[in-house]
Amino acid sequence: MAKTKKIRTGAAPDAETVAPGQDAAPSLSRADDETHAGAPSPAQSKLYVTAVERALKVLMAFDASRRHLSLSQISALTGLDISAIQRFAFTLTSLGYLRRDEATKKYELSPRLLDFAYHYVASNELLDRALPFVQQLALETEEATNLSVLDEADVVFVSRIVSRHVLSRDFQVGSRMPAFCTAPGLAILATLPDGAVSDVLRKSRLVQHTRFTVTEPAAILARLAEVRARGYAHTEEEYLLGDYSTAAPVVDHTGIAQAAVNIAVAKPRWRGSDDERRFADLVIATAGAISR
Repeated sequence: MAKTKKIRTGAAPDAETVAPGQDAAPSLSRADDETHAGAPSPAQSKLYVTAVERALKVLMAFDASRRHLSLSQISALTGLDISAIQRFAFTLTSLGYLRRDEATKKYELSPRLLDFAYHYVASNELLDRALPFVQQLALETEEATNLSVLDEADVVFVSRIVSRHVLSRDFQVGSRMPAFCTAPGLAILATLPDGAVSDVLRKSRLVQHTRFTVTEPAAILARLAEVRARGYAHTEEEYLLGDYSTAAPVVDHTGIAQAAVNIAVAKPRWRGSDDERRFADLVIATAGAISR
């Protein structure tokens, strides 16, 4: 997420500020993204099943601020007509992924959705290898520790261990942050080829999340060079106010990051350059132990 040439590359998500919400269900189709050099959208392929995309949109309409939704609300959030929503809701309820309250006629997500998370965790060799090291890091520092992976333009928590000092528990496994302005994101980006970095920046919404956020692509590329030279990224309040983060990449045998380990510290607990150096050494050692 020393004091000379400090890389202010985005804070990890442990500040009191809640991540910006979305007014509509998030796009989950890569067909909605721009394509390279006029390449056809995946949705144009004969192999693309639009019904699967739409069913997933229905599920993604629910979140912490939208826990109970009517058919009309789901329709408004997804952009699908009400007759389609009725069919998808009936099918997803029949399969056990939605629950319907007969009194309010509203729907909510079912615990069965956790089956997908379970299968991801159970089948992920990197997560299985990394978890003991992330747990040890949390015990040693008594701070929030995370393992994140890159997904398109975001980093996603695949493991998160909060401490008693954490300022916000709103962030959990599955939470997303933009890669361009967070320590784990920049730690990962610093290991990627130039073309891959450009692709991530092209897909990113380069907006100011706080007054400290750096959004100029040239400045982001310059700090990536510094991350490569130092072996870690340190961030202060670029994504969320009040949070400081230090991250190092977990790399494969080619030196490309598979993930990043970071420590997130609340601003009142931060003790300047001494903490930065200590946490940098710890995340570099932890990431190195996980890397292959």
